[in-house]
Amino acid sequence: IETGKHLDQKMWLMYIFLKRFFDIIASLVAIIILSPILTPVVIGLLLTGENYVFYLQERIGYKNKKFKIYKFATMLKNSPNIGTGLHTTLKDPRILPMGGFLRKTKINELPQLLNILFGSMSVIGPRPLVDKTFEPYPDIVKKNIYNVKPGLSGIGSIVFRNEEELLSRSKIPMSEFYSKYISPYKGDLEIWYQKKISFYTDFMIIFLTIWVVFSPKSDLVFRLFKDLPEKPVFLK
Repeated sequence: IETGKHLDQKMWLMYIFLKRFFDIIASLVAIIILSPILTPVVIGLLLTGENYVFYLQERIGYKNKKFKIYKFATMLKNSPNIGTGLHTTLKDPRILPMGGFLRKTKINELPQLLNILFGSMSVIGPRPLVDKTFEPYPDIVKKNIYNVKPGLSGIGSIVFRNEEELLSRSKIPMSEFYSKYISPYKGDLEIWYQKKISFYTDFMIIFLTIWVVFSPKSDLVFRLFKDLPEKPVFLK
């Protein structure tokens, strides 16, 4: 798959340059504007749970190279080795006192503004995955998904905003449900993004990311992007 093949070389180079410029400006402005939210969260995490603020996790990034992603701590430090491992359910007992709120509102993802500022991530792109959730992807997805930098939000994040709920309702083991149902469709969505990448697509994904925070059950994404891969039965 040739990422951005619908754009000529000049437009593609302009897209890359302006996207990085936008990432730097957007992340700096966001950190400043959101500081009244970020500061109380930092204080709250220091005073509750296990008294640590940031969770650094190794993820797969641009050209499949590993990097450390920043998140606010929402779960016990040893959570990957207990309970359901890397898969989180709605009422997961490993979630810290503030964790549920931070995860539901996606505030826990905001420290990734630092990743964007430093250049390992972009505002919009495929979500950076850990090895265990990356491996179920078909080979064509694994080969192409990170031809662009991973993002704070992306088409997969919007469509699967209720992933924890889907996993919680599963009647089969969560790892099996993820690899059999979620992973294939999420991979199709990210390949769609590679083929449709543009300023317009990125702008609409930013808009939809904000939209679903206030209207989480909305299907607006499928109305705005009418050529998305057909929605599977388990999402209907």
